[in-house]
This record gives sequence, C-alpha cells and structure tokens, in this order.
Amino acid sequence: MDTFPPRPQFGHVFSRLLLGFLLVTSLPFLGCQSAYYAGMEKMGYHKRDLMVSDVEKARDAQQEAKEQFKSALDRFTTVLNVKGGELQEKYDTLNGEYERSEAKAKAVRDRIASVEDVSKALFTEWEAELKEYSSASLRKSSQSKLTQTRTQYARLIKAMKRAESKMPPVLAKFKDQVLFLKHNLNAQAIASLKGELGAVESNINILIKEMETSIQQANAFISSMNKGSA
Repeated sequence: MDTFPPRPQFGHVFSRLLLGFLLVTSLPFLGCQSAYYAGMEKMGYHKRDLMVSDVEKARDAQQEAKEQFKSALDRFTTVLNVKGGELQEKYDTLNGEYERSEAKAKAVRDRIASVEDVSKALFTEWEAELKEYSSASLRKSSQSKLTQTRTQYARLIKAMKRAESKMPPVLAKFKDQVLFLKHNLNAQAIASLKGELGAVESNINILIKEMETSIQQANAFISSMNKGSA
C-alpha cells in the first residue's frame, strides 16, 4: 500500500475557531490544501488515489477500535469479577483500557474527517471537469460514474459515522466506572460496578455490529474504486 505524506486536518481546525476568524483566515488554509493536492498529483497520486487510501485507513482504524473495545470489555469483566487483589492496581488497569479505547475512538474520528476532506475535493474537481468535455457521450458517461460513486460514498460515510456515533456511549460507561473506582477505592465499589457490566456489554455489542457493517461498506467501496481504475 502506498504511503502518502500527511495532509492537514482542516475540518477539526476550523471547528475550533470563531466564525469571524474563519472568514479572515480560510483562504490561506484552502490554498495550502490545494497546494497539497497539486503537489501529490505531480508525484502521480490523484485525488481518487488519496480517497481510496483514506478509506482504507479509516477502515483499519475502525477495525483496531473494534478490537480495543472488545479487549477493554474483557478486561473490565475479568478485573471486576476477580475477588481480592490490590484495588489501586485494578483502577490503573481499567483506566489504561479506557484511555486506549478513547485514543482509538479519536483515531477513527480523524480518519473519517480525512475521508470527508479528500472526497469533497475529488467530487468538486470531477463536477467541474464535466464542463470540459467536447464529447457529449463521454460527458454523460462520466456524469453517470460520478453519480454512482457519490451514491456509494454516501452509504459508506453514513455507515462510518453511524459506527463512530456508537463509541461515545461506550466510552461514557467506561469512564463512569473508572471515575467511580478512582473516588471509591473499596470493595463495595467493585461489587456495585458489576451490575453495570451488562449495560456496557450491550453497548459494545451494538458498536461492534455497526463497525463491522461500516468495514464491509469500506471494503465494497475500495473494491469498486479499484475496479474502476483497472
């Protein structure tokens, strides 16, 4: 798999800035983004290549997050059901699992943002270049492919975002248990947390199902794009 140079994550930066500041500074950033794509094209990597690469990375990030959440649930279940032992050690173990899960969730959000950035640039360019055709039949064929790709992309990004939306509730449950342990390091705290495991497990099972659907959509999209370039 080709490794592309890092691309600025403009969506996340813009969301943190005030509207007035955005109006003043957006043009330089957009210019930087355009320069990135122009430079990549000179190296032989077009927007569709970058898009496929970002979808693959988003798929892989979701796979890693799915495995981490499953691992965290197993660890939570094991630690909370083991009698005795050092409570501080239990807290440290569960807090570590929570932090790793949170990091994987952030990686998924960042990868989805990358997919959205490059897809917007690709579709904008594709739409604009339809006007450059002198052949009406070729223009019509390209328009049809654009519509088809947009439709498949819409299903993909919807599945990715739906799966991503299932992570915060699970993280919230994990955080509740970690915080409860942190401030109540005693046997009663451990016993009371066991009752919460059912809810956590249910949320994770839903999350995993959504992620597997999203991963399947990503694989189908990648396959379709690769066939189109064959």
